[in-house]
Amino acid sequence: MYPTALTQLARANPFSAPLFTLQKVEEPKQSLHGQSHRRLAAASAAEGDSCEFGSQKYFILCGFGGILSCGTTHTAVVPLDLVKCRMQVDPEKYKSIGNGFAVTVREDGVRGLAKGWAPTFIGYSMQGLCKFGFYEVFKIVYSDLLGEENTYLWRTSLYLAASASAEFFADVALAPMEACKVRIQTQPGYANTLRECAPKMFGEEGLWAFYKGVVPLWMRQIPYTMMKFACFERTVELLYKYVVPKPRSECSKPEQLVVTFVAGYIAGVFCAIVSHPADSVVSVLNKEKGSTAVQVLKRLGPRGVWKGLIARIIMIGTLTALQWFIYDSVKVYFRLPRPPPPEMPESLKKKLGLTE
Repeated sequence: MYPTALTQLARANPFSAPLFTLQKVEEPKQSLHGQSHRRLAAASAAEGDSCEFGSQKYFILCGFGGILSCGTTHTAVVPLDLVKCRMQVDPEKYKSIGNGFAVTVREDGVRGLAKGWAPTFIGYSMQGLCKFGFYEVFKIVYSDLLGEENTYLWRTSLYLAASASAEFFADVALAPMEACKVRIQTQPGYANTLRECAPKMFGEEGLWAFYKGVVPLWMRQIPYTMMKFACFERTVELLYKYVVPKPRSECSKPEQLVVTFVAGYIAGVFCAIVSHPADSVVSVLNKEKGSTAVQVLKRLGPRGVWKGLIARIIMIGTLTALQWFIYDSVKVYFRLPRPPPPEMPESLKKKLGLTE
């Protein structure tokens, strides 16, 4: 048969060869019981790996890598996040990044810049566990559903779907601590610590206080994470294809981690831009009582939702690069399987006439 649909998809793929000569090939028959799993990489443990790709140990350690990468990095930039949130909710008082830092230090002292560090560390550690751990799970699940050839052809869509699915659950884990963090940072005098803030919020508004921002959090974080993972994965492909002068297999571990950091920073810049309007809504919503996301969005207007964008680009670009670097470093340290950038399967090459 002549696989015209596959040919059209492959021609539309910027990473494929520009021209194809179709060959008529016989497709081997497969029984349902004997059909092998098709994944982005082989499931068996390669020499030197501590576990199999897709094993329970693999997922647990990936989740641990997510805790380290998200919890530590978000906590490290709490001062910048605090100023960014205050610029979003009170732009008249906090006019710029420099002015925001100056006003905060003048009113609260240097220690005031660390407000909200506890809910930040706890919340984003839980988010990182779900974000990276579930991403690896969903990537394999969706790859098995698609099959080997479609996994390659539709790999960007697979990255987007897997990351969106993972972030849905990650935000449910993050929402309570995010609500506490924003309340501590943007309402001076409300509470100074998590132990003060959480009981006070629950006493005033009940459980709803911790989850009223989950929908705008999904609006912010799901596009952010889809961009974070898909852009990172494809940027890594581009860097190894056009920038790095040798194949990934010939690069040392430190060289591979440098590529990881660069790809992570590039992905982070795009992440900040696509998710910033929703981030502004979340910041205002968690500060105010009784407001809805639609009401806040109307009040901020088209210009108001972009307040604090430069601060967020700096913060998220650095964060994303460091997160990918830490996550990949955890994989290296525990000798987890790290599949190379995907290559076209041999069966697809035969269908497209790219092999003899």
